[in-house]
Amino acid sequence: MTAVIVISLVTVFATAATALFEPAFHPKHLSWRLYWVAPLVGALILIIGGWIPIGEAYAGLTTDSAVNPIKILILFFSMTLISIFLDEAGFFRYLAGKVLRRAGSSQKKLFMMLYFAVSVLTVFTSNDIVVLTFTPFICYFAKHAEIDPVPYLVAEFVAANTWSMALIIGNPTNIYLAAGNGIDFATYFSMMALPTLFGGAASIFMLWALFSRRLEAPMKPQEGEAHLADIPTVILGLTALGGCILFLVLSSYLSLPMWLIAAVSCLLLYLSAIPELLIRRRGMAVVKHSFQRAPYDVIPFVLAMFVLVMALGRVGATDRLRGLVLGGGELWRSGALSFLSANLLNNIPMSVLFSTIVTGATGASLPALYAAVIGSNIGAFFTPMGALAGIMWMALLKQHHVSLSFGRFVLYGATLSIPTLLASLGGLALVMAF
Repeated sequence: MTAVIVISLVTVFATAATALFEPAFHPKHLSWRLYWVAPLVGALILIIGGWIPIGEAYAGLTTDSAVNPIKILILFFSMTLISIFLDEAGFFRYLAGKVLRRAGSSQKKLFMMLYFAVSVLTVFTSNDIVVLTFTPFICYFAKHAEIDPVPYLVAEFVAANTWSMALIIGNPTNIYLAAGNGIDFATYFSMMALPTLFGGAASIFMLWALFSRRLEAPMKPQEGEAHLADIPTVILGLTALGGCILFLVLSSYLSLPMWLIAAVSCLLLYLSAIPELLIRRRGMAVVKHSFQRAPYDVIPFVLAMFVLVMALGRVGATDRLRGLVLGGGELWRSGALSFLSANLLNNIPMSVLFSTIVTGATGASLPALYAAVIGSNIGAFFTPMGALAGIMWMALLKQHHVSLSFGRFVLYGATLSIPTLLASLGGLALVMAF
């Protein structure tokens, strides 16, 4: 048991260090970050050392159950590819441009419009894609309008990682925790709608209290109008997304697994896009760039972390951790511990671990499970280590010469995330009470 725990801890710290120093390589136009190397090495050591037999690891990765990580990855990748398709078609850039131009000379109006635009988009697409799309636009606009971009960037990041709780597709951690425990789309939304509203209200209140004085001065309005350059492709992407969400809502009534619905929707979108793009002589740029931008590095990361969690479970470590989470006040304990763990482990491996922890002999503890969902989302803006999106976001700010230190991020993060976490958990407690 000691060896497995030591290997796991070394793996976690090595992963955090790798993510913090942001190494990456770019084979044939693909951008691969290297945060997955340490988990993969750790998993291989555990298998080669015999702490988890390779047959058992394979069986765990391929089991025909809701917690199958391959099915969860298919669901995540399918929804991500649909979102990236819309981004490549110019949909997100168009909306960002509309928001920036409609604000006129009022920074406060821009601040509120940006928060709500990011919130709505995140609910129906992906928090990571929205953040990585809107950030360059905010940096560009702020530079030309001669205003401080930090309030808008922080609001964007907080909104994306708060409202991503609303639907199961908003964050890969939602998918892993909920879908991995057999919770369908409609049930998830019925439980998480109120906590998300409470968290959203707390986050915008705290953001306004933190930044409103810095938004008093007028700004130079943005000239020109935002236009959709490729309306047919955008319509195709929105149709696929809308149809996918509709069938996900009905999945429990149709007895169809969510991963299959998402995979078929994504496949139909890209198959439909190929002749449509060729006919209009745009080539295959949208399809090609979408697949180039897909986060393939998540695959070895999630699978390796799953093996580590299986090894911990095999030696009884997760049973001991389960005792810390479950029991009296498990909703609040799970919420707080998942929130902190996300910033020690990163929220994806935290979700892999907590998916096992919150499941006892009689099944998953729903208060603890949904609280862990909240912790995995809100924990993303406590420190940059809370989520991969935070690490990539900080790197993006450096590229655009925006000064936001680790310490300043944590100062903003503590001020914003703790009230948002408490409000969200309070909303969940009300839902559970009734």
